[in-house]
Amino acid sequence: MTLTPPRPPRIASERTHHGDTFIDYYEWMRDKESEEVLAHLTAENAYTDGVTADQQPLRDAIFEEIKGRTQQTDMSVPSRRGAWWYFNRTVAGEQYPIMCRVPALTEGSVVERYTPPQVVPGQPLEGEEVVLDCNEFARDLPFFSLGSFQVTRDGRLLTFGVDDTGDERYTQHFKNLETGQMLDEKIEDIFAGAFFASGANHLIYAVADDSWRPYQIRAHRVGSSPADDIALYTEEDQGMWLGAGMSSSRTHVVMTSGNSEYTETRVVNIHELGEVEPTLIISREQRVEYSTDIIDVDGRAYLVLTHDFDAPNSEIVIAPLPEAYVPFERLRADWVALMPHRDDVRIESVSFSRNHLAVMARENTTVKVFVAPRSSLSHQLAVGDPRGIEFTQPGGFSEELYTSSCSGMNIMSPVIRLNYTSFLTPSSVYDYFPDTDELVLRRETPVLGYERDQYTAYRMWAPAADGAMIPLSVMHLADVDKTQPHPVIQYGYGSYEASMDPYFSVARLSVLDRGAVFVIAHIRGGGEMGRSWYTEGKKLAKKNTFTDFIDSTDFLASLPWVDEQRIGIMGGSAGGLLMGAVLNMAPQKYKACLAQVPFVDALTTILDPELPLSALEWEEWGNPIENREVYDYMKSYSPYENIRATAYPAIAAVTSLNDTRVLYVEPAKWVAKLREIISSDSPVPLLKTEMDGGHGGGSGRYTAWRDIAWDYAFLLSHLSDKK
Repeated sequence: MTLTPPRPPRIASERTHHGDTFIDYYEWMRDKESEEVLAHLTAENAYTDGVTADQQPLRDAIFEEIKGRTQQTDMSVPSRRGAWWYFNRTVAGEQYPIMCRVPALTEGSVVERYTPPQVVPGQPLEGEEVVLDCNEFARDLPFFSLGSFQVTRDGRLLTFGVDDTGDERYTQHFKNLETGQMLDEKIEDIFAGAFFASGANHLIYAVADDSWRPYQIRAHRVGSSPADDIALYTEEDQGMWLGAGMSSSRTHVVMTSGNSEYTETRVVNIHELGEVEPTLIISREQRVEYSTDIIDVDGRAYLVLTHDFDAPNSEIVIAPLPEAYVPFERLRADWVALMPHRDDVRIESVSFSRNHLAVMARENTTVKVFVAPRSSLSHQLAVGDPRGIEFTQPGGFSEELYTSSCSGMNIMSPVIRLNYTSFLTPSSVYDYFPDTDELVLRRETPVLGYERDQYTAYRMWAPAADGAMIPLSVMHLADVDKTQPHPVIQYGYGSYEASMDPYFSVARLSVLDRGAVFVIAHIRGGGEMGRSWYTEGKKLAKKNTFTDFIDSTDFLASLPWVDEQRIGIMGGSAGGLLMGAVLNMAPQKYKACLAQVPFVDALTTILDPELPLSALEWEEWGNPIENREVYDYMKSYSPYENIRATAYPAIAAVTSLNDTRVLYVEPAKWVAKLREIISSDSPVPLLKTEMDGGHGGGSGRYTAWRDIAWDYAFLLSHLSDKK
């Protein structure tokens, strides 16, 4: 039976800027409430199901492999907060975790008090309590995503956020953990990331405007009506994203407005919420990108700033906390270096434990942890050594490609908890005791039947046309026959200074087991090689991102063990923009493309500041509304506007109806226009829409496994075809 793809009507609408008019025949699909639009998406799903029905056995096989390698009844490593150890359990057959806790020891040595209990999968501990069973809460919901989840330090009150549609707007709930009763108190339609300040007195949260931009920070007094909540700060600039957090000293709420190029921070003491104006640290007019923390040193409050002023890879400094705003030059005169700028190290964050500070920084593409005693702060404030303080690194991590990071640093704990993973090592949790330089493995996530020595991962470097060297992460079976050509799946992202760091993937094993080579191209626009690697792939240099990806393909195709006729590509969100641009520039180089929630109608979106996140994107892509050069440049690469009448590879665009980051309409329009323009001998592009999902697709682990099985089956099915 021959299946006929849906044929949406062509209804002309005009978009005019800078004297240039673009006729868009599919903009009508933007009406999410339209019965015609919903019917079209449903028809597209039916068509995609029919066309790919022969891939179902492969999908089922990959799903069962993921399921079979996963210890489905499992648990996390407990983390201590106050007098309790908190941890999660998962149960076979259930989609979501069960949040639990047990009492912690309050006597004994430091090692005894901070050694987590041994939690056995499926076996309750003495004194164990269920804090929240997400499965029970989500039982009748079409979608479930847990947002902020926090218990007061005294262990009496829980707050948690729930998104039940996928649009990333949360309802904040409260639960009395002494009685086990849910409170009637709720805060509707808030942003993720709520947290308690000043014990259980106030909940700090953000609300978003109609364009899904968090613009206001509020304080809710627990037990009162949300109508009485206090607005601590409102960010009026549509191009600035507003967020908040607690200082390490637990004395201040830190509120930060920012974009990809500069920030502005205000702080307010938790005992003065709503009573005084927050103190501005560095104004946005200075165009400094910085993060702010507050820490106590010898009984006095100090700012700890990670900033990029004359330091593109950032540096960390410390300065006395001013009682009121001071001019930037005066603040600079008072600050002292903790970790000075280095050309070869990109500083990412700093956090504090009871006795130490830990810095996460990127060196030679790899995130590493650097540790120093807090006592060194007093000495450095006294002497002001321009070399900063002396840091050490936890030993024991020797793989070529890995990721290490601090996890939930606790100002009350003498222990630094580290997460570790690599392409070959499942996610692992360590406790590091800096005083004794002891690194204790608490748990490596079990992967059933996995034998590490059957796989290999290593770095290669691809030359870009302008001489830059592009790092590639290459994974395949250890015994792959390099005298024969093999199919390749090439992944890329390349935006927002986001780095595609090494991580272990159970699902990826199914790809490698079938003889495919998996390659991540760390292209410009990402952050793997420092700040300049990012700036060379944004705004009017954005095309470097696309040409780097194509140059990486050419390098791979030149290898004797790569089949240049069987290279598939995949990327999501801004990586979906990459997919669309690359297909327009070099469609003949690829056999198949999987575009996940793809940002393929970029210019239309950025030209409308009322659309979700559009104004925030101006510091990433440029402002095409005000700048004709930016408009012309974006129009020259935006995938929707540059489709060519030539042969394209097999394409599947995967999206979600309730995605607020990249609206479903972008891939829906793109697929319709691809079918209209590309040559008729191309495979028919496909559209798959999750009707109850968000930016990450549907909710629940089994749903996620089926989604990734669908994606990999699509690519592998086309790459197995040597025609």
